[in-house]
Amino acid sequence: MQGSETKRGSYLIAIILIVIFWYILSVVVNSPALPPPNTVLLSLISQARTGLLEHFLISTYRVIYAISLALSLAVPAGLLSHERAIDRFVAPFLYLLYPIPHIVLLPLIILLFGIGDLSKIVLIALIIFFQILVTTRDAARNVSDYYVYSLLSLGANKRDVYRHVIFPACLPKVLTAMRISIGTAIAILFFAESFATTKGLGFIIMDAWSRADYSGLYAGIVSMALLGFILYIILERIEARVCRWV
Repeated sequence: MQGSETKRGSYLIAIILIVIFWYILSVVVNSPALPPPNTVLLSLISQARTGLLEHFLISTYRVIYAISLALSLAVPAGLLSHERAIDRFVAPFLYLLYPIPHIVLLPLIILLFGIGDLSKIVLIALIIFFQILVTTRDAARNVSDYYVYSLLSLGANKRDVYRHVIFPACLPKVLTAMRISIGTAIAILFFAESFATTKGLGFIIMDAWSRADYSGLYAGIVSMALLGFILYIILERIEARVCRWV
């Protein structure tokens, strides 16, 4: 309880310091392109009454769907890489496909999946899939055979090995990969939503920028930052529950 209160206090202090720095910077720069935080807050409240919440929920849906999709595919493939035969099969594809800048595939993905939600979800999932897969694979390959043989000697089968040894050993690394992937997913979300769409926070930001509505632009940026922060906090809570030994 005390630890959670300390974290909340730390977050509050960080927010206050950021707002103070933002305000001072806006005064020093003295430009319409950098409005003070109180102006942005008023714009945020105004937009929340006129559709911003809908855009926020759409972006949240796209990110969560994409992360869930990438996680459901990358984690099993990464865990199975503990098997040397499977890893020899997976590794060449990983080495060939991972270095490709997958963001350039957006036009192709739109051609294949259309301009709706699916193309944006697939693009985000595709990029963070490799991040999670690489981290999970490395964690699985580094699990000592000593622990595996110890469990097998007690009569366990392969399923037991993965359930009680490999998966728990890799779980902290998987969650770390997810933490990194949240930041990547938000960044890719902005790019995907600024192209061929009229919904989402990325669209709000680009639309405000095109109209030189700087307060609205920063309100969109703050909303996107808030989305990332909420997802990060949720993941932190999940990690505290499922990785009590860390």
